[in-house]
Amino acid sequence: MMWRMKSRTNVFLEFLGWYGAAAIIISYTLYAYGIFSADSIWYHFLNFTGAAGIIAISLYKKTWQAAVVNVMWAGLALYALYVYV
Repeated sequence: MMWRMKSRTNVFLEFLGWYGAAAIIISYTLYAYGIFSADSIWYHFLNFTGAAGIIAISLYKKTWQAAVVNVMWAGLALYALYVYV
């Protein structure tokens, strides 16, 4: 098997995707344990940035289902940020 070096863009997008997954899981966990409330700016900020990270890697890898779901997720989080700020 040949090893090839990943481009900086690829590594950066992979990082964004993993950040996105972690941010959404962390925000939901903190909400579930009562640390964040539904009107917490940080809860919606993590959801928005997490969805944006997943959108970036999904578009790069052409996984359209994940991209669409996360565009909707980011839109909801952005609207919530608008309402609560």
